[in-house]
Amino acid sequence: MQVRSKFVGIQISPVSFIDEGIGPLLDTLKERFGINVLLIGTISWLGLKVGRRISWKIDGWPDHGAQDARPLEGGSYIAEHPEYYQNTFIKRFRARDEEFENVDVLEMVIPEARRRGMQVYPEVMEPLFNYEGHGSAQTVAIPNLPQTLEIDAFNRVGAAPCINHPDYRAWWHSIIEDYCRSYDIDGVMWCNERRSPLDGLISGTAAHCFCEHCRRLAAARGVDAERAQAAYRTGADFFEAARSGAALEDGALVEFLRLLYEHPDLLVWERFWVERNKDMDRELYGIVKWCKGSLEFGLNVWNRNHLNPLRKAEWPWREMTRWCDWVKPITYQHQAGGVYVKEMTDWHRSILRDVTPQQMTPLMYRFLGLDEAPWDEVVQRGFDPDTYVYGQCLATVRAIGDRVPVYMGIGVDAPRTREDQARCTPDIVRRSVLATYRAGGRGVVFSPNYAGMNLSTLDGAAQALQELGLLS
Repeated sequence: MQVRSKFVGIQISPVSFIDEGIGPLLDTLKERFGINVLLIGTISWLGLKVGRRISWKIDGWPDHGAQDARPLEGGSYIAEHPEYYQNTFIKRFRARDEEFENVDVLEMVIPEARRRGMQVYPEVMEPLFNYEGHGSAQTVAIPNLPQTLEIDAFNRVGAAPCINHPDYRAWWHSIIEDYCRSYDIDGVMWCNERRSPLDGLISGTAAHCFCEHCRRLAAARGVDAERAQAAYRTGADFFEAARSGAALEDGALVEFLRLLYEHPDLLVWERFWVERNKDMDRELYGIVKWCKGSLEFGLNVWNRNHLNPLRKAEWPWREMTRWCDWVKPITYQHQAGGVYVKEMTDWHRSILRDVTPQQMTPLMYRFLGLDEAPWDEVVQRGFDPDTYVYGQCLATVRAIGDRVPVYMGIGVDAPRTREDQARCTPDIVRRSVLATYRAGGRGVVFSPNYAGMNLSTLDGAAQALQELGLLS
């Protein structure tokens, strides 16, 4: 198998450079594992992005770095550049962790990376706060941020900033401009992992957002926010009844379809919100290109896009290539069985409650293009690299053609949430890398965070890269 170019990346948090030293760490990444692209978590309040291993109670500590269970406070890990934040009231968000006093991770790492011929991308993800399973900080001490929070279908203040709030939106614009103008970077990797209103209903949360800003934007597009809010309240009643086991005259699936038929504003509002969410991606892509045309905008694409039929329908690959330079599908093989079960459990508690997961799983696999273990075994076995990583890479390459490269997000010790969940192994990583290139992928990104990986597991990647002639 001949590989013409090399993009071998790793997602890495700022704390690893503090714990292990910049020079020694970069030498290890380059020489032992063939890494030539650093995707650095530069702003987050999630331990999975900027901290140490968040699953140490289940997985133990990795074979490198500090064994320190203190949660990071989170924040921005670069110096303050106030000139870029004049159009937003969100300010004073620099990380306060003691390890990072007067530290700018990009300023610190970029010169050393350049000396070793390595590329650097800030790695950023929305949402930044209160994200279950990602080691969220307990307190977010940003002044004025509560003024941007969503309003749900019942007029309650929600737990996340509204993506349509002008100051929150402008804040993201400012962050990206700051990176592009202040540093010698190669681009930005952006990840968008917000649940939509209908997705939220299915998962058991109230639909969002009905704040004044969303209402104004909706009205400009001919969307009636009042009718949509009323429809989502009715939808909440349906899902509450379905999850409680209440009798539904024609069964849950038919009653759900009837809900959509009788309340079309549910889908109208869903599409309005999703398109505004996509607009954020498009806006950030444009800002990167305006600042410097040669910078790349990579999309780090949620694994729920291929594990959830609603999300898969809403985010087609071909469309996304219009606002990126490359895509990185997330395929965390050993963890994927647990993610799939969590996704489908929400459906089986409501819309699909009249059919067992064991009965439905083979059909859902067909719908989603998967071929994995049965429902009762999939958490313990995980997904197989030669079917899952290969299949998702092949499907992505076929969908987007030659428009942009596909760099597969290979899970290396992604945090487990259950003791009986499949463990990552060097062979799983090795086979995932080989499957990527066999399916037409043009690179890999080891994920989700170097600080949570075992070097012994990452050795499986090095073995595959050696076989491909990419370890040099």
